[in-house]
Amino acid sequence: FPFRLFPLREHGMNWRARPLTCQEIQAFRKSKEVMDRFIRAYKLMLGFYGIHLVNEETGELKRAENWRERFENLNRFSHNNLRITRILKCLGEMGYEDYQVHLVKFFLTETLVEETLPNVKRSALDYFLFTVRSKEKRRELVHYAWQHFKPQSSFVWGPHDKLRKYR
Repeated sequence: FPFRLFPLREHGMNWRARPLTCQEIQAFRKSKEVMDRFIRAYKLMLGFYGIHLVNEETGELKRAENWRERFENLNRFSHNNLRITRILKCLGEMGYEDYQVHLVKFFLTETLVEETLPNVKRSALDYFLFTVRSKEKRRELVHYAWQHFKPQSSFVWGPHDKLRKYR
């Protein structure tokens, strides 16, 4: 079977790669070697996108030194958004829900606050946000997105009345 860097329990674009089973996921999560490789692959992809993993315990991220050049690539080639969605889903499968939150917030900040990734904004809102497994964390991220979305009246990813009352 073809090797998949960020395997999921669903079919992807590669029709030859078979989806993971729940048993395989559990076996991966129990293997220190597999999980170390997974984090190495994650850091490699982050580097490709111009992002640096600051803290392996928390999943905290920041822009890498080469971020301008790499963000240009992200803005130009939308196929990266599919890969990022896959990575986010895989982080959830492998038990790295906190990493999901940090990566989604990173993209929300870069698209809505810093406005450095305008061509990633739709994917961040339509797909990245909804990969976050924790309902509570997902709500926080939707609220964060709503706070920074312009114009706020056009925000369609959550009910405005609830977003106004949030917290």
